[in-house]
Amino acid sequence: MEELELYVHVPFCVKKCRYCDFYSGPASKEVQEAYIETLLEEIRSCPFGQNENERVVSVYFGGGTPSILPEEALIKVLSGLREQFRFDENPEITVECNPGTVALKKLKAYREAGVNRLSFGLQSVRNDVLKTIGRIHTYEEFLESFHAARGAGFTNLSVDLIQGLPGDTPETFQNGLKTVLALRPEHLSVYSLILEENTEFYALHEAGKLLLPTEEEEREMAHAAVRILEDAGYGQYEISNFALPGFRSVHNTGYWTGVPYLGFGSAAASFYGGKRFRNALSLQYLDLPYEETEELSEEDRMNEFMMLGLRMNDGVSDRAFREKFGRSFYEFKGSSLRKLTEEGLLESIKKPDGNDTVRLTSYGRDLANYAFREFV
Repeated sequence: MEELELYVHVPFCVKKCRYCDFYSGPASKEVQEAYIETLLEEIRSCPFGQNENERVVSVYFGGGTPSILPEEALIKVLSGLREQFRFDENPEITVECNPGTVALKKLKAYREAGVNRLSFGLQSVRNDVLKTIGRIHTYEEFLESFHAARGAGFTNLSVDLIQGLPGDTPETFQNGLKTVLALRPEHLSVYSLILEENTEFYALHEAGKLLLPTEEEEREMAHAAVRILEDAGYGQYEISNFALPGFRSVHNTGYWTGVPYLGFGSAAASFYGGKRFRNALSLQYLDLPYEETEELSEEDRMNEFMMLGLRMNDGVSDRAFREKFGRSFYEFKGSSLRKLTEEGLLESIKKPDGNDTVRLTSYGRDLANYAFREFV
């Protein structure tokens, strides 16, 4: 079986968060309805993913706020995907949800349609911080949504948190993390705040008007998150992701390990057949043809395989690299691997079967972006 992943971008939200650079924004009901129809037409006309050996192992509805749509609209899109592609027996099907945009009725409809995983964008347990970053919900509304998801029968829930937000300290961040852990979600994503251009926070930072934790404080938060989560039984399997046993994100793991994926909707990206495509950026979304197409060279693909694989705590297997590219990663990037090892950012593990694996050290994860420069 050849694995395939599907991504659907829903670019609508109630309002733009102050740190967000994803392609998203408010839109009228009429624009949303027209978008869904064009999305279904794109799915029906997709020429890829038709190999008899291919099976869809994950579907991910991202945004924006997918849960802002009426449940009938999202389920209609999921049905369209099932009609067009061959699904594995039990694929992971995830919907990103903002607290306050889902209720028990909608969540039950999701479950009945086959959605089996939800990802809640909480970001912080502090209402003052949530207001500062432009979120539309309170922590209390998150709790209502989380408990409604449990009531609807969901047994695979993920929660997003951001470390390094304005007004946060290492102590308040740790307290917030422990508060979320008391709910025992199956998965947590703990991201660092990134100041992207074309966001309100970036402009404020450039003007010296955004008070953020220091680099040392943010590093303290990151280290504390690993320690606290591991003590609570969550394994770190990627730089920003932690899961209880058996609950690693199938979709994200596939992305980091090179599983082909097809993206649908405005600004959605695809990687299939050694090529990368990206759809046009338009909330109206009336043009189906891909706006950008890039054919990756063999060297590009090898660099990307190494860089994405090193995000994973398991690292990159030399055997897997050989199977994919016909040569050792030492032959490809031996000098870079030696350099990163000497600097304490990388370690090599020889398995009993003789298979070499390289992975970032704890120090290397702190300086991951520096390490990744060797593979660009």
